[in-house]
Amino acid sequence: MRLASEYYALPGTSVREIMRWRTPTPVPGAPPVIPGLINQRGQILTVIDARLLLGLAAAPPDRATRLIWIQHNAIDAALLVDAVIDLITITSEQLTPPPVNLAGSAQRVIQAVYQHDDDLPIAILDPAALLILVQEAL
Repeated sequence: MRLASEYYALPGTSVREIMRWRTPTPVPGAPPVIPGLINQRGQILTVIDARLLLGLAAAPPDRATRLIWIQHNAIDAALLVDAVIDLITITSEQLTPPPVNLAGSAQRVIQAVYQHDDDLPIAILDPAALLILVQEAL
């Protein structure tokens, strides 16, 4: 997935569905990282703006904007991202530890880095850590 000019990935076991962008229903008093709620086939999902969660500037949605239905333990949420690029298989041998100079929330949620074929680094996100950051923002 892409956020601004950066690339990230989630473990496939945490992704339930990728959905086209639609405007969420706002929740009064919710922090900016939670733009609202959506109903996906009867399941109410909290929308989490991944840009804001990772300390990036907010951006208006466009045709490429997607919502990624993530599931971790008993928690379901929709992660708002700029685009979903591809689905790839990554083995643990292909992962390297995250850089030691990471700051802020990135330090807490990036669990590894994968170097793609075209030398593009892809940060592997920890879904549990993402959801903890959201709970702390409330």
